[in-house]
Amino acid sequence: MTPALLEQLTGIAVVLLWLAVVVGTALAVRHRFPNQREWSRKVVHIGTGPVVLLAWGLGIARWVALPAAIAVTLATALNHRFRVLPAVEDVDRHSYGTVAYGASIAILLALFWPEQPLAVAAGVLVMAIGDGLAGLVGPQLRSPRWRVLGQGKSLAGTLAMGGGALVVLVLLQLIAQSQGMAAPGWPQLIAIALLATALEQGSSFGIDNLTVPLSAGLLWQHWAH
Repeated sequence: MTPALLEQLTGIAVVLLWLAVVVGTALAVRHRFPNQREWSRKVVHIGTGPVVLLAWGLGIARWVALPAAIAVTLATALNHRFRVLPAVEDVDRHSYGTVAYGASIAILLALFWPEQPLAVAAGVLVMAIGDGLAGLVGPQLRSPRWRVLGQGKSLAGTLAMGGGALVVLVLLQLIAQSQGMAAPGWPQLIAIALLATALEQGSSFGIDNLTVPLSAGLLWQHWAH
């Protein structure tokens, strides 16, 4: 076995272990809080985001990462249809969010991996952390609420989305600077966070899981200097 192949197999094993922990945690949350069905889904939503940084750090190649993302997207589509793992799916509203999320990751990998890993990370983590926090914080805190295209939104959730997105982008900027890589400046980071927050408002059928990551990733790459 060559060192390069061993590196890829090790990376795959670590990523699979991480995903197993995430899914196991989601199942435990579903069992412990059966009346909070959104919580287990958000555990998966947030927990899958760091996989991009893991894959980058472990040196996972394009020929491994892209087929894996496509396979996961197909698996989530099947799970959406047959509910093999109900903890991964949202059962309170009709949504293709998990499928769109996987598709957006696959598209970002196809566009940027491995040459621009931070563009992929920006798109994935803005959605994973920002939208994940919005889904957890919004329903729990009392704040002004409204509806957009039939979907309930709140001030608390919207602020959580914007704040989470901006924190993610700033951390990625710091990582870029430490690695001598290009990154957008502060005005651009704020613009990306604001756009992501605006796009998250239009979340009918989970379409924001596609529009937010792609917009954030594309703008990160466009503004990186």
